[in-house]
Amino acid sequence: MHRRLIVPGVLAASLLLTVPASAADHSPGSAGIGDPYYPASGNGGYDVSHYDLRLAYQPGSDLLEGTATLIAAAEQDLSRFNLDFGLKVSEVRVNGKKARFETSGSHELEVTPAAPLAKGSPFTVVVRYADKPSEVKIDGYTAWARTPDGGIAAQEPESAAWWYPSNDHPLDKATYDVSVSVPDGTQAISNGVLTSQSSQLGRTRFNWRSDKPQATYLTTLAIGKFDITRDTTADGLPIVNAYSKDLGANAGAARASVERTGEVAEWLSDQFGPYPFNAVGGYVPNVTSGFALETQTRPFYSPKQFAKGANTSVVVHELAHQWYGDSVSVNGWKDIWLNEGFASYAEWLWSEKEGEGTARELADYTYAQYPADDPFWTVRPGDPGPDNQFDAAVYDRGALAIQALREKVGDDDFFAILKGWPAAHAYGNAKIADFVNYAEKISGEPLSQLFDTWLYQPSKPDAAGARSAGISTRGASELPRPKSWTKIRAAHAGHRD
Repeated sequence: MHRRLIVPGVLAASLLLTVPASAADHSPGSAGIGDPYYPASGNGGYDVSHYDLRLAYQPGSDLLEGTATLIAAAEQDLSRFNLDFGLKVSEVRVNGKKARFETSGSHELEVTPAAPLAKGSPFTVVVRYADKPSEVKIDGYTAWARTPDGGIAAQEPESAAWWYPSNDHPLDKATYDVSVSVPDGTQAISNGVLTSQSSQLGRTRFNWRSDKPQATYLTTLAIGKFDITRDTTADGLPIVNAYSKDLGANAGAARASVERTGEVAEWLSDQFGPYPFNAVGGYVPNVTSGFALETQTRPFYSPKQFAKGANTSVVVHELAHQWYGDSVSVNGWKDIWLNEGFASYAEWLWSEKEGEGTARELADYTYAQYPADDPFWTVRPGDPGPDNQFDAAVYDRGALAIQALREKVGDDDFFAILKGWPAAHAYGNAKIADFVNYAEKISGEPLSQLFDTWLYQPSKPDAAGARSAGISTRGASELPRPKSWTKIRAAHAGHRD
């Protein structure tokens, strides 16, 4: 045996290199991730890679009991970190050991581990909780809606805080396992694929898995009595659609719309490239709201979306988000045009395909709807502000910007951009500036002025600007109304419910 001799000075130096930082060297993670639109959203200091949610729900009392396990990694030396959560917590453990916790602000759960966390180290958080989500108000509202036979979680930009603790911002995407126990005869629907279902002692447990990164606001949970339809796309992708059994007069129109999900997803794959997730579908619960939401793999639709008959346009919009908004998510909420502008333009492309008005005709008609002095033009889709995040301008003027891009670069480059962008940033986050740079790279055209005109100037582009985008300057009364116009307007109005 040979022992290596180390002189005292060298030994001391090597020990200094291996001694971990003291607790005094650690600091709390920030209470927000840094989004100026929503300063309290998300948290700093760590990144979550996976959520395992094991839940039990009582429809009669609205009691939700849960154990959430988060797999995360420290991005700094952490003495403490926050989770976004509004329900009552009974216990928190970090790396198996009990942690101190307290609440602050409107929805901050401050967790102090028994031992500080070193930068770069993986760690596990377990949170046990129980509460009635519909009775929990954060900033004056709840994202949990009770139904006659259960409850649902679906809202934007935040909904997670009403049913599980999280780092609640699109910058921290993760994979999910969601397991929910409900009384027999009731179903629990979430994102992704139903991996198993079992019944015991009068209760049924549903286990759902989302195996691609997912933003927290795109998670959803629906509990109630549903009629469920199952199918597959031409590529073998599982389709799961669900409808509350008490939709009344809206039931037929809802099915006539949402049952076209597979067809629409296949068509969108031709426009945007391969579908990015492991399942597709939609659900229509018995709620009083009027909006729809692109919850990942399984969009949420309010029954009011179909109060005037079938509306495939809203299905196109929410499924287009699976590429633009879900796979490629905003870097910050000011980048919302990357979601809503492209989902709206997908409706124009669908209209073109269906022979109900071309994208150019819809652009002409949209431009003509709003006089130069209409407040519509003061909203800048490229940075609308939190109060105008879902303003009509983000949808309509946002789609006009995309039509202007199409006219500028021509169809070959335009459709190459539409397909290439989701592939280039798949499962990640991006800023509007990233898209502009990408479009310039593919087309070889300088485009900053075009996007400045249509996304950032608080005024209506003049006649010359409209003509350069291939848009007519005739008045609305001089233009034929595209057949798809009414359905598109209804779909967008619902988003601003």
